[in-house]
Amino acid sequence: MNSPVSGHQTAWGDIDEELRLDSGGYSQELDLELESTEDRIQEPFDPERIDVRTRSMTIDLLLARLRRGVLDLTPDFQRRAGIWKPENQSRLVESLLLRIPLPSFYAAENEDETWAMVDGVQRMAAIARFIQPESLGKEPLRLQGLEYLKYNGYTYEDLPGRLQTRLVETEVLIHLIGKTTPEEVKFNIFGRINTGGMPLSLQELRHALIPGKARDLLAELSESESFQRATRGSVNDARMSDREMVLRFLAFSITDLSEYTSNNLDAFLQDAMKKLNHWSEERIEGLKEDFEVSMNSAVEIFGEHAFRKVLPGQHGRNPINKALFETISVSLARLSESERRALAERRERVVAGLGELLSEREFNESVSVATGYPKRVRTRFRGIMDLFVEVIDG
Repeated sequence: MNSPVSGHQTAWGDIDEELRLDSGGYSQELDLELESTEDRIQEPFDPERIDVRTRSMTIDLLLARLRRGVLDLTPDFQRRAGIWKPENQSRLVESLLLRIPLPSFYAAENEDETWAMVDGVQRMAAIARFIQPESLGKEPLRLQGLEYLKYNGYTYEDLPGRLQTRLVETEVLIHLIGKTTPEEVKFNIFGRINTGGMPLSLQELRHALIPGKARDLLAELSESESFQRATRGSVNDARMSDREMVLRFLAFSITDLSEYTSNNLDAFLQDAMKKLNHWSEERIEGLKEDFEVSMNSAVEIFGEHAFRKVLPGQHGRNPINKALFETISVSLARLSESERRALAERRERVVAGLGELLSEREFNESVSVATGYPKRVRTRFRGIMDLFVEVIDG
């Protein structure tokens, strides 16, 4: 089948269960969006405001910051890819006891001078769990799987005093990105950091650098039964793609399209997280209800093809498309219950209409390439809403 966009031979047809790679190289059932480099820093910045300091600190000082609540380990950051098993944590402690230097840590300084650990979260969590587990609310780490020392089964309290001292007086290097550093530069710097050889995803960065209630909201909704049902549990959450999809729903739900004027979708999503951090619980509850209604409605109308490209004559199931997810879910949430019911009753017309839209070059590009461009955002929202209104009125 020829692509309606490029005219080249493509795999529009039966791509059932095709696995794609996200920006971090993880396979997942997500459609690939081709973004423009214009989503990066677009204006010159003042180099005098860039503040990157390298400090040598003892483990004891870092743990003191953790106890005082001024060091944020964002505990579910890289939750699936990075959570270490007790053996991994034990061997890190063993390395410290053997005086083997650790790689540097990276942290961001917030406006209130608290620190958010961006790289080194799992290492710091392992150390904290061994020396002061109460700060993490976890059971004490009991060493296991050591390769060189005979302290298997030991907790921190069981170690000889000289080794306890050795641990807490160990010095590590912290690269601290100061609070005066422009935010876009801060994101850019951390975006270049490799964590275990894998660049940080944009949502991982937002999660690490924007603390607050928005984090919890994204986690709750991405794990909700309605989201899992609508996406058939197919979105890989290892790099927080699921949370980014939820954030796109929330961001476009709380923002009028006329206010979306920049090409920078990432900055738009950052702003949305900051706004949500200041919303009342009542307004948050309203968003949760909208989200659940939208997910359930999408399943009723599109079934297993919810938020996926469905072209005329296609029988296979394509990957989830983030731009379609955001547009369809927000548009459904804006309809009345009776309008959503009308769409469900005429679901075949809706699915056929979406297929016709995707056959149009302009609409297809709006959900596939440079999806953060304001013109393309408006194109896809207008296309979906016009389709819904046409079916409802018909």
